[in-house]
Amino acid sequence: MAEVSGKVFEQVIADRIEDVEQSVRTQMMRVADTLDEVIKMGRGDPDLDTPSHIVEAAQEALAAGKTHYSSPEGIPELREAIAAKLRDENGLDYHMKNVMVTTGGQQAIVLTLLGILNPGEEILVSSPRFNSYDVAAELAGGRVVSVPTYERDDFALKPEEVEKRISPRTRILVVITPNNPTGGIIPLETLKGLADLAQKHNLIVISDEIYEKQVYDGNEHVSFGTLPGMLERTVTINGFSKGYAMTGFRIGYMASPNLFIEKLVEAKHSLDICTTSVSQAAALAALEGSQDCLKEFREIYDERRKFMMGVLDDCGITYGYPGGAFYIYANVSSTGVNAPDFCLSLLQEEGVMIFPGALFADHSNDHIRISLLAPMDQMEEAAERMKRHVERLRAENDVG
Repeated sequence: MAEVSGKVFEQVIADRIEDVEQSVRTQMMRVADTLDEVIKMGRGDPDLDTPSHIVEAAQEALAAGKTHYSSPEGIPELREAIAAKLRDENGLDYHMKNVMVTTGGQQAIVLTLLGILNPGEEILVSSPRFNSYDVAAELAGGRVVSVPTYERDDFALKPEEVEKRISPRTRILVVITPNNPTGGIIPLETLKGLADLAQKHNLIVISDEIYEKQVYDGNEHVSFGTLPGMLERTVTINGFSKGYAMTGFRIGYMASPNLFIEKLVEAKHSLDICTTSVSQAAALAALEGSQDCLKEFREIYDERRKFMMGVLDDCGITYGYPGGAFYIYANVSSTGVNAPDFCLSLLQEEGVMIFPGALFADHSNDHIRISLLAPMDQMEEAAERMKRHVERLRAENDVG
């Protein structure tokens, strides 16, 4: 048998992951591994436990032998429950045949882009953004076109900025509200303007609603497909990870016109055959069981949100209004350093891990994403460390 030197694979790996290896995230994770008692406020994984009735449903499914394949689209009971939820809570006229259960919301993104994009076609996505869309578009042979959003607008996607970037190759507009990483919510009138653009330019819309359960201050979540003329051209993507603290269950869903779901069945089957049966049982319990956990979780996140907004105000650090999700996108340019340097030095000197906007396709270099996903005592300690750090940087750089 011929000996394989590995040189070919080494080169392939180097070509594909060079940028990742040099990323700020990688550097910060390596630094964090050398430190004790790091307060982690960077990830998007809820620190709250999955509600007990959901965990019990998963355990009962295991005990009952529900450990085999389901259909690629998902078990009928769950698809019907999702359709009922979308009709009753979101005002979307979907039925079971319009729903596919996916292995997390991210698989729904990949399947949607694989099903729609032809090579060279474009997808419009806001900047900053969660980078799954970039990777999925590349897998589908397409290209992401960034649409900048601004702190002065609370990072809401604006129709005029979208229209500037529409070309004959544009196929999809992505609408994410509430937004990761900014926590921003797109106002209803702005959503209507985006809907008008989609119809004018014959665009498909992906409505990413994964943070719909985290809205504050009397804001209301609006599903894009409820806007006039939009149901037939919208793919609604959602899941259980954020609302029910079920990230490790890896279960989400998509809803769209029936013909599109049928088109994706073989692609879904090729990726994983089906979403994990035990996770589907847990998701069904999440929808059919008590919803008190949603209110409880939202109140916890809201308390943390208000606390951190007060801390940033005291520090003289500005941010876009976080009306949803569980992030604050803060502008650290007043400290005299850029966001990556701010985050790296905060980690090295104070043991607080927060990620810079560079990890979220930000078009500026000024912002950091603060995750509100640590217990209040840890957040209070992190706040004191951040205040010291901000004061030190401003003194060192003779600003503020």
